[in-house]
Parts: sequence; structure tokens; C-alpha cells
Amino acid sequence: MVIVHETAPSRVLLGAGARHAVPDEVARLGARRVLVAATGSARSARDEVWAALGERAAARFDGAVVHTPVAVTDEAMAVVEASGVDAVVTIGGGSAIGLGKAVVARTGIPHVAVPTTYAGSEVTPVLGETRDGVKETRREAGLLPGTVVYDVELTLGMPVGLTLTSAVNALAHAVEALWAPDATPVSDALATEASRLLLSSFPAVLASPGDVAGRTALQEGAWLAGTCLATVRMGLHHQLAHALGGTFDLPHAELHTLLLAHVVRHNLPAAPAAAARLTAIAGGDPAAAIATLAASYDGPRRLRDLGVPADGLRAVAERVAASPYPNPGATDADAVEAVLRAAW
Repeated sequence: MVIVHETAPSRVLLGAGARHAVPDEVARLGARRVLVAATGSARSARDEVWAALGERAAARFDGAVVHTPVAVTDEAMAVVEASGVDAVVTIGGGSAIGLGKAVVARTGIPHVAVPTTYAGSEVTPVLGETRDGVKETRREAGLLPGTVVYDVELTLGMPVGLTLTSAVNALAHAVEALWAPDATPVSDALATEASRLLLSSFPAVLASPGDVAGRTALQEGAWLAGTCLATVRMGLHHQLAHALGGTFDLPHAELHTLLLAHVVRHNLPAAPAAAARLTAIAGGDPAAAIATLAASYDGPRRLRDLGVPADGLRAVAERVAASPYPNPGATDADAVEAVLRAAW
């Protein structure tokens, strides 16, 4: 068997205060009229970047929402076309960055991403868009943001609950990379280090959300984990998150958090190499460690807590089984439904 590893071109700025370099990055791209798209939680950073862009700041869009609905992208495109935009700067979590990718898919303009959570989307060429309750995912090289700006100072105010769910979302990228059929020595190394950084940093950050060193480690882990997502194919966990999220309009990070332990428990018996790595990092049963994390915050812990109806699980299982992502554990409808019912 021949292993193939491709590294996508990207430019990453990492460090406290890195956001102040956004105007220079925009100038480096030759952009003159910039759309600044942000999520509501990133208003302060948006205002700061907007002011720093000066005359290059052409338009704002603050309507980004989870799962990148096509209708919302259409609204953003109306702003793009009316303002003559030639670059987009996104600030926030996966919702803002996903919207930026959707704009890029329709225009081809440069994209500078400033993540304020641990979503990982900023370092992937993957876009998931939702139309009529169905989320479809595509992977194209041109969707990868050209520049990513990681500034730990933008994460210090994240609530504990969002910190946990966002970082577990990142952990899911690394975990699934370890059992991916197209894994390489590079992706294994990235996924292993990402898992170590994330799991080892949780205690300090959850106890003291302003811990800069811990937050920096979480951000680094999310970067590495997102790079895994960009490099290899994801499996059942991400497919379930996409299918459930698109169908029932569920919050992305919370959904990843409550699903991950169940998928890990289902898959590890069929993925011994991943099991060995994760067991060493977790210091015991990885599924139990993840389940303990998922139960440690005041938020939804089961699918039924998110309003998912029990009688809707079979249809989701059948849809997943009809066209399964590559996965070590069984992906027939009965097996998938069993995972869903355990999470429900």
C-alpha cells in the first residue's frame, strides 16, 4: 500500500495580539474593499478589526448562523455584490468562518479567518451548507482560508460551557483522524499531539478560564486537530453530527460533545491502533474520559435534551447507512441506530 500525504498551502499567525496584524494581512492580499463577517459573540473583536481596517472596511455582515444555511449566505452575497467586496475577514466560531467559505465558494475572493473558538474550520477546505433541512458537505482546495489569525486574547472571555463544547468539538477532529482509512504518519502525529494538548489542558482552563497558558494549549490543539480534519476523511461521528444538525437544526459544538463518547465506544474495538494511542493519552478508557468531560458542564447531555424526537432516529440511521463515511465500526442502519439511541 502506498501512503499519500498532501499538505495544503496556508498562512497561520499565532500569538497574543495577533489580531492587530489583520490590516497588514489584508494589504498583503491587495484587497481594497473588505467584508467583515462576525458572530454575535465576537462583536468587540469585530469592532476593533473594523476600525483598524480604516478605508478598506467596506461592509459588515453579522447574520452568520450554525450549519451555514444557504438562505443566510444569499443575504450575505447581496451585501457583497452591493459593496464591491474583494476580500472577506471572518471573526468568530465555525458559523462565521463557514459563512466566509460559502462567500468564497461563490466569488473566489481571499479569506482571512480570525477564530475565537476551537472549531477548527479555519484550517480546512471543508464547507457544510444546509438547504431544506439537509446539510451537504464538500471539500475543495479553494475553500481553505488563505490566512488564519490565532489570538489567544480573543478566547479569554469564552464561557466555561462554550470552552468545553468547542474544545471537545476539536478533540473529535483528532480522534476521528486516528482511525481514518487514509491516515498517514503525519496525520497520526498531529492527531496524537492535538489530543494530548486538548485533554491535558481541560482541567486548568475549566478551573480558571483566564489561564493564558492553558488557553494557548487549547488553541494549539484545535489548530492541529483542524489540520487533521483538512488532511484525512472523517467517519461516523462527523456524519452523525451533520445528519442530526442539518435535520433538527442543533447547536454544533454541543452535538459533537454529547455524541463523541458514544462513537468512540462503538469504534475503538475495531480500531486497535487508535485505541492504544488514546488510552495512553487519557490514562485509561478514552470513552469514559470523554463522557466525564461531556457530563461536567451545565448543558445538554443527551439528544433528547436537544429536542430530538425518538421516532426520528431510525430515519437518520437509515440515511447515514445508505451512504456511510469510512468508519472502523459497523455502519449498517441497526448499528447506527444503536449509537443514536445510546446518545438519546
